[in-house]
Amino acid sequence: MINDILSAISAGETGTTEFKSSFQKEVIETVVAFANAKGGRIIIGVSDTSKINGVEVNNETLKDWLNQIKNNTHPSVLPDIEVCKIDGKTIVLISVTEQPIKPIAFKNRYFKRIQNSNHLMSLDEIANEHLKSINSSWDYHLDTRHDFGDISMEKVLGLIQKIEKNKDRIFDDDPYQVLQKYELVKEGKLTFAAYLLFVNNISAITSLQVGRFKTETDIIDNVDLNTDLLSQIEGALSFIRKHLMVEYVITGEAQRQERYDYPLEAIREIVINMVIHRDYRDSGNSIIKIFDDRIEFFNPGKLYGDLTIAQLNSGHYASRTRNRAIANMFKECGLIERYGSGIKRIRNACVKHGLAEPVFEEFQHGFHVVIYKESGVGGVNEGANEGANEGANEGVNALLALIAHHPGLRAPLLAKKMQTSVKNIERWLKNLKENGDIEFRGASKTGGYFAK
Repeated sequence: MINDILSAISAGETGTTEFKSSFQKEVIETVVAFANAKGGRIIIGVSDTSKINGVEVNNETLKDWLNQIKNNTHPSVLPDIEVCKIDGKTIVLISVTEQPIKPIAFKNRYFKRIQNSNHLMSLDEIANEHLKSINSSWDYHLDTRHDFGDISMEKVLGLIQKIEKNKDRIFDDDPYQVLQKYELVKEGKLTFAAYLLFVNNISAITSLQVGRFKTETDIIDNVDLNTDLLSQIEGALSFIRKHLMVEYVITGEAQRQERYDYPLEAIREIVINMVIHRDYRDSGNSIIKIFDDRIEFFNPGKLYGDLTIAQLNSGHYASRTRNRAIANMFKECGLIERYGSGIKRIRNACVKHGLAEPVFEEFQHGFHVVIYKESGVGGVNEGANEGANEGANEGVNALLALIAHHPGLRAPLLAKKMQTSVKNIERWLKNLKENGDIEFRGASKTGGYFAK
């Protein structure tokens, strides 16, 4: 054990290891943070610079510490406490396991572990941890504001027919019993999922705005979809198709084939994921913006659980669904194949279509996806990405090539295309302007950069 502790001290503080010179309230905060995450250990008698100072303890001291942790955490946490000696100095190891019932509080405050520090949890995070602990999700809970008069039985029957067709079976039960079996109705009342799936009029909590933009502020056409989720998907896809460019490809077949400038399967996957993973407790709207060179999708609600953008991009992650009831119904009726594979299908569809890989990012209080019309195979985007990583001169040259190929873009979009920071772009733009290679045309808010 000594070698393990020495190795941990040498590695420094991490997401699962914390050093404390003495026992204080911050120790209990860390106990809570570890208990709300994947567990961890606190080494008392070690400074935050990994210096072993030791600590004076006796049996009564350890009992007192354990009681303080037990009495000041809710639900109570009882960690393991061990004493050991290193170079004649006493240190105490407090080991905390992940708790099955979350979240754990310290004096009515909830903490979580992010990298090597503790952070207060937001109300949404507290609610999500509770729902996960009881193996549930928000949409399975009763909607006390709406009743059966607020939903359409025609839409209920429509969804049941989709399930029957997808499953190749016929339900013997009546529609009400089917809703009960899927837990869309509980205790004779609607769940949030039932309301969202079958609302018969304008929905108060589902707004999906889709617009065709000529510039960042110039809107050509738009629609606001405040309806049930299935109709919302159909309406959004119909609007997007209307504003896409299409070419007809002549093949050896009798009928010519349509080819849109974006892969429809990727767009469909993104829209369905927006509807499934949206945080409907957030008052913000889902927004889709169609520009000349890209389509942007924004959804309230950041990545769910502990999932990060890095894990998402790597493809190595376990999918967790914010709205399990809605996701289950979409799976039952064949709108989604399996959980957690949507991002990969979106990427593959874009690459197969000859486009650059889409950009996924957390943005403000939500999640943002951008797909570009430009080629991603051996083109400027690929060269720009390489250049951005090879140094200042290469970055400047890559940026000039990008501007020449895509005139009129501004710094934020240039940064997205080169997958670098806006700060880098602004530094390289300054260099190009001083050399007389580019110029800015148009108004300050709507103009862009052009190669000379």
